[in-house]
Amino acid sequence: MKKTVLLLAVILCAALTHAQHTFQATIKDAKTNQPLAGASVKLPQLAKGTVSDSTGTIILTNLPAGKQIIQFSFIGYEKRTDTLSFPLSQPLPLIILLNPHEEEELEEVVVSATRSSRTIDNIPTRIEVLAGEEIDEKANMKPGDIRMMLAETTGIQTQQTSATSANSSIRIQGLDGKYTQIIRDGFPLYSGFSGGLGLLQIAPLDLKQVEVIKGSSSTLYGGGAIAGLVNLVSKTPTEKRQLSFLLNGTSAMGLDVSGFYGQKFKKIGTTVYAAYNHGSAYDPVNIGLTAIPKFDRFTLNPKVYFYLSDQTTLITGLNATIEKRIGGDMEYIKGNESTNHSYFEENKTDRYSSQLELKHQLNGQQKLTFRNSLSYYNRSIALPNYLFSGVQLASYSEANYAKDGETADWVVGLNYLTEDFEEDKQNIIPLRSYQNNTIGAFIQNTFMATAQLTFETGLRGDYHSDYGFFMLPKVSILWKMNREFTFRLGGGMGYKAPSVFTEDAERIQFRNVLPVDVNETSAERSYGTNFDINYKTPLFNDQVGFSINQLFFYTRINNPILLNNVSGYLTYQQPKGDLNTKGIETNIKLTFKDFKLFVGYTFADVTQHTGNNFFAYSLVSKHRLNNVLMYEVEDQWKIGAEAYYFSTQQLNDGTIGKSYWTPGLMIEKLWERCSIFINFENFIDTRQTKFDSIYSGPITNPVFRDIYAPVDGFVMNGGIKIRL
Repeated sequence: MKKTVLLLAVILCAALTHAQHTFQATIKDAKTNQPLAGASVKLPQLAKGTVSDSTGTIILTNLPAGKQIIQFSFIGYEKRTDTLSFPLSQPLPLIILLNPHEEEELEEVVVSATRSSRTIDNIPTRIEVLAGEEIDEKANMKPGDIRMMLAETTGIQTQQTSATSANSSIRIQGLDGKYTQIIRDGFPLYSGFSGGLGLLQIAPLDLKQVEVIKGSSSTLYGGGAIAGLVNLVSKTPTEKRQLSFLLNGTSAMGLDVSGFYGQKFKKIGTTVYAAYNHGSAYDPVNIGLTAIPKFDRFTLNPKVYFYLSDQTTLITGLNATIEKRIGGDMEYIKGNESTNHSYFEENKTDRYSSQLELKHQLNGQQKLTFRNSLSYYNRSIALPNYLFSGVQLASYSEANYAKDGETADWVVGLNYLTEDFEEDKQNIIPLRSYQNNTIGAFIQNTFMATAQLTFETGLRGDYHSDYGFFMLPKVSILWKMNREFTFRLGGGMGYKAPSVFTEDAERIQFRNVLPVDVNETSAERSYGTNFDINYKTPLFNDQVGFSINQLFFYTRINNPILLNNVSGYLTYQQPKGDLNTKGIETNIKLTFKDFKLFVGYTFADVTQHTGNNFFAYSLVSKHRLNNVLMYEVEDQWKIGAEAYYFSTQQLNDGTIGKSYWTPGLMIEKLWERCSIFINFENFIDTRQTKFDSIYSGPITNPVFRDIYAPVDGFVMNGGIKIRL
């Protein structure tokens, strides 16, 4: 009996020893190969850490099996983040090389848009991330929405679709907003009718980061992501309380008041974001029409996290937005309605969406995730003697299984999406109501062939109730040639189911627009590819950090849906032809002490081919230049100067819009618990009304031209942030 007990004890001890693992490494200077004493090593997921000894050696014990993110840092050196799967196959100790003086924050960001838990530096799909401080700086300029944050990104342009109400959409690499999918925490909440005012109703202050994938992303999340994907990642609760407030005012009599709270307790956590945004009717040059509409918006985004066990987390959330927005004749909005002052454009919206997510860790390497969202969107657009209104109900459900291996990661899943739009009968135009659903299955593999070469492949199959079945493959390759050069090559196929909700229809408030004839149209199909080269190196004896990213892109959409005038009515037709966008993006970053310089250039050549006709696509700046210079003394000052250039644009009426610059200056003074900021946006007062007209006809019934330049001109804003 004693022998049996002793044998069982030995087996148990052996099993426990086998379940825990040891990590040993030597940390060295990448240039001199000298050991670094005092370097820090952290495992954030396990709250473990240590410091290297005099020989640069660290030892961490009792590590569980599975994938772990390990961070290495040392003063004066570039931080490094690795993802390792335990037990390790390589012999210990590992050699960890740190590079001096290179600042590349994005390499440490863990992204979620590709459904992977890898860091941005180790993902073959090209992803651009706005995180932390960058979001905070952009929020100083426009705290009420994310238009400016996206518009100041290389390769992205926001297109204003209403001269008087400021409605806007996003264009990636010159393609219409309908080809870009906007999601939040993996949930597609801003599409169809609900995408019309999406950019104006998403506040940046409760976002942890924004992830942008340019080029076809339909394999990841389904139809609609032909031009790209924008994933908005919300802040999550932390053990240290987060409590912050922002108060902002503008020279155009605008007001933004918001607050955020987040905290994690033992078995529960929560985040709550609440905001009130107000705009006053503003006409900077007395043309009689609003450049900024009058609006009031209320936002509430609460989330509750239930930590059911060490392996299981349940997340529930709600996004609620209520807004009334009215633009048009200034006298009418002031209450002085008369025969000569009768034009208005009024938008009323109610937006509600719920999110439910259950995550269960099967073991250190395998995870199950279930998601569901329900959304309700009610909007009305009113003009003199005209009203368009309706309700969109949508749902999204997903189940996926992920396995993280030492050299290969897998994600397999199913999703089901429903969309139901019911238009209110207002006139003789046939109702634009529709109902459809899509069921899809996807599989994705990330395979690290060598330390330098990683492949990412994916395949999606979607069945759309109106337009049938779509097979969507994708492939991306990452090659780290050496510490200076990194190459990425990727491509994939996409599709977009036709919808009445496009930029062209939004621009005319859907007046006289006929419903899409499902029997006479097919889904728009696309394929695209991109190739980018990233080079980084220190210069001038490590005094200057330099990096450059050069992207080449091409996307082709076959037989795009066009809105044409037929006997006085506007109907969606699908003539033979294609839409092509090709070009380059160049991003340069220079750092010197407390200074950072960012320079971005976009060349986008977008052409429409219909029958035997070829012509330039409208409202695309073929050349764009982004320049941002930041001076930052940590925890004391932030000063930013920026200048953006837009080249001439082809307009829908056949004319050519003027080229222009918009500069800005932002200053923020920081203390431990608060900061004050002031921003001078477009301080040279660039306005379309300075060099071009925005409408023709009488002011009581204006016919608006394309809006391709700012109409509000120079607007100053400033405020205070409080952190408790």
